[in-house]
Amino acid sequence: MKNSLLIIICIFTFTFNSKAQDGLENILFADISDANLLTEAYLRPAAEGFIYGMSSGWFHTAKVHKTLGFDITIGANLSLIPSDKEIFNVNSLNLSDKITKNPITSPTVLGSSDSAIQNGFEVTIPANSDPTINNGIHPELVRNFTMPDGFGDDLPLNAAPTPSVQISLGLPYQFEATVRVVPEVGSDDAKGKLFGLGIKKEITEWFGPLDKLPLHVSIMGAFTNMTVTSVIDDPSENGITITNGLGELKLDSYTVQALASLNFPFINIYGGIGYVSGSSSLNINGTYELEYSGGLNQTYKKTLVDPLNLDYKVSGLTSTIGARLSLGFFKIFGSYTLQEYNTVNAGIAFSFR
Repeated sequence: MKNSLLIIICIFTFTFNSKAQDGLENILFADISDANLLTEAYLRPAAEGFIYGMSSGWFHTAKVHKTLGFDITIGANLSLIPSDKEIFNVNSLNLSDKITKNPITSPTVLGSSDSAIQNGFEVTIPANSDPTINNGIHPELVRNFTMPDGFGDDLPLNAAPTPSVQISLGLPYQFEATVRVVPEVGSDDAKGKLFGLGIKKEITEWFGPLDKLPLHVSIMGAFTNMTVTSVIDDPSENGITITNGLGELKLDSYTVQALASLNFPFINIYGGIGYVSGSSSLNINGTYELEYSGGLNQTYKKTLVDPLNLDYKVSGLTSTIGARLSLGFFKIFGSYTLQEYNTVNAGIAFSFR
């Protein structure tokens, strides 16, 4: 599952250090409010998809372990990106009048590179209107930039992947605790880590005669936290100089669900219904020196410090159906979750007691 987290790290790193058309930092040539709007729209599918993915894959049965029984589960979640999330409508963002030329639509980070717009954006800063440029004394300034391409075509099933490595332990009174951990992986330039905790309580006996059937019923709550950081390289070209550039993505997800499963000797059918919510934040830190053309081969510089701070939130109902094949202590499972970003989960488990 380290590989899944590495995929997320690669997505994050590529976004800020893309050599295809320019990295995302080039959006900073726009007015800071416009830059926030464009960046938020571009990254939204990844930020939301990862949250839904982290909320999935917490269970493959409603039955809890006996006290001190345990399992080790290795799985993967793929949050499928809705087709309408592959592009965004630029005009709907209500950008400022400093954007004097823009395409109608542009690809998101998980869109197709084939949908990339070639004519890009043009920013015009009226004369003497920006006090951060040469103390507010400057001619009309013009700068062109392009949004980065999408690269959903390079991902499996055009989906946002999230890791799922977890250990579950049976506790007294038909409780079960699950810990989901991926230690910090990556390099000094780009790294990430994940931690999650879940609690499941079997309540089959609350329903009287049902405890004589192969049916098990439980309730579960869980949360997951993931952090990814990436150094933003100084391109030393394209009119931008970066000092101490760093992108930091933090994601939190929460879910509460009611679970049920039919457990037979070799196979069980399981499902769940509940609620999922979460949030993510993206901070772009560092010092960014931007160059604008003022005509007559003159350039004017503008400096931004820690320019972007974006927040995303999701919430909604979720429902899951899945099956698990039991070969002694070895289990193979797969499930499909219906939610805003439908999610496929599959994996293996080693289960004892």
